[in-house]
Amino acid sequence: MAAAATGEVKLLGHKMSLFVTRVEIALNLKKVGYEFVQVEVHGQKSEILVKSNPVYKKIPVLIHQGKPICESAIIVEYIDEMWTSEPPILPSHHFDRAVARFWATYIDDKVGLHAFPYGIHFYLLALVRALAFGATEGTSKAEAADGGAEAFQLLEEAFTECSHGKEYFGGDTIGYLDIALGCWLGWIKSVEEVSSIKFLDEKKVPLLVGWAERFLQDKAVKEVTPEIDEFVQYAKMILASAR
Repeated sequence: MAAAATGEVKLLGHKMSLFVTRVEIALNLKKVGYEFVQVEVHGQKSEILVKSNPVYKKIPVLIHQGKPICESAIIVEYIDEMWTSEPPILPSHHFDRAVARFWATYIDDKVGLHAFPYGIHFYLLALVRALAFGATEGTSKAEAADGGAEAFQLLEEAFTECSHGKEYFGGDTIGYLDIALGCWLGWIKSVEEVSSIKFLDEKKVPLLVGWAERFLQDKAVKEVTPEIDEFVQYAKMILASAR
């Protein structure tokens, strides 16, 4: 990975955070060298995290030339605007950018809530509960599957609209919307594996299934996305510590 030409870059995060993965993919696509700083997000939070993001005290935080940028979607846009030598992440046309931002917001607001009913910040708990009880608390497998199916069906239609018949939401290359949805794939596939709930069903959303396979095989994605077993083992560790 080439070193950043415009100053020191640090990324505060945790290996298992999908929002941190989102930023790492963007940095890799832009070939930006960076230092990954693992911070404590459970219990007593790391001092550097609290100092860098005093409002939310959450990851990820990108520190560029000593200045912190917070919130994963904002960071991805910052990276795209800051490092322009590689293909753009956001679409070039104003309307296409607006559409990509709309669906990215939908993914975080709806897909996370449908697939993981306790909300974005509790996606891990969905996997923990699936391991412990076979379904999320208060939600049957059928209900969880139906909620996820509706959201992914809409995203199947969005893929047709945004990809224009090409391999990614962004066209020929991975773009903003690919990153927004793709960072969820590890956790989604982990929940599928331990709960037998199928969110990415080839019969229902064949375009998304093919897209997901291509996305996860891309070098910029593969080197920063944990294996499914790592997600499962991490959830088991959280489950054990809660008992």
